[in-house]
Amino acid sequence: QVQLVESGGGLVQPGGSLRLSCAAPGSIFSLYAMGWYRQAPGKQRDLVATITRGGRTSYADSVKGRFTISRDNAKNTVYLQMNSLKPEDTAVYYCNAADLRYSLPWGQGTQVTVSS
Repeated sequence: QVQLVESGGGLVQPGGSLRLSCAAPGSIFSLYAMGWYRQAPGKQRDLVATITRGGRTSYADSVKGRFTISRDNAKNTVYLQMNSLKPEDTAVYYCNAADLRYSLPWGQGTQVTVSS
């Protein structure tokens, strides 16, 4: 069964850093741009960063300059380096295709909590 597996979340103080990883099936990873999404309690799931197969990136304004998305095509893995974390970054983070028309079932996500 194809699935997305996110990891790397945790509890971090404001200003800290985390690196998230997402292992994706080759069936999606090799064909489509990938994205990181997040969902805070009581809020909708939002797209925060995308990366094309060629490595072109884009970011939501709220994370621009602090988050960096990257991908390892040999490992079918996409990463999200998160620096200067803020309490408002607290959410469950998910990866999937950047265009949800091509999405797979959502994985379990990885919890990121930014708190002192």
